[in-house]
Amino acid sequence: MKAIFRSTPWIAAGLLALATTATAQTARPALDYASAAKIRETCLDWATKNGKKMTVAVMDSHGMLVAYAHMDGASYQAGEMARWKATAASRFGKATGDLAKLNPASNVPNVATIAGGVAIYTPSGIALGGVGVSGGRPDEDVACATGGVTAAGLKTDKPAP
Repeated sequence: MKAIFRSTPWIAAGLLALATTATAQTARPALDYASAAKIRETCLDWATKNGKKMTVAVMDSHGMLVAYAHMDGASYQAGEMARWKATAASRFGKATGDLAKLNPASNVPNVATIAGGVAIYTPSGIALGGVGVSGGRPDEDVACATGGVTAAGLKTDKPAP
């Protein structure tokens, strides 16, 4: 029994040495709640100033909802459209208006082809997610979404290499 306890520190030290020399997962930026909330709040301010009743959905790069707002008076369908646009922009890394130019088949899931969804990138070009806005004209939805992303210090397009 004493032999087991005497060797335990050596076993623990060996395991610790192995654990510290193993390669770790590469860290990469992720869309945090503070940035998503800034995008959402900026969009809501834009909508209020322009007399619009809008819905804003902000998703991370995996298509998970991070922040959402549905203004009083916005239609039910605006909520569905905003989530659809945000999903497409986050998964494809492109503005939904640009996806329409690719002429996708109508049965491809999660491909929004109506302007109002924009991708979210870090200034160095790492994809963080997407934002979808609905409730105004397509150009108003884009202006609202773009303004929110810019206010958060992020980009809507991947910078050219």
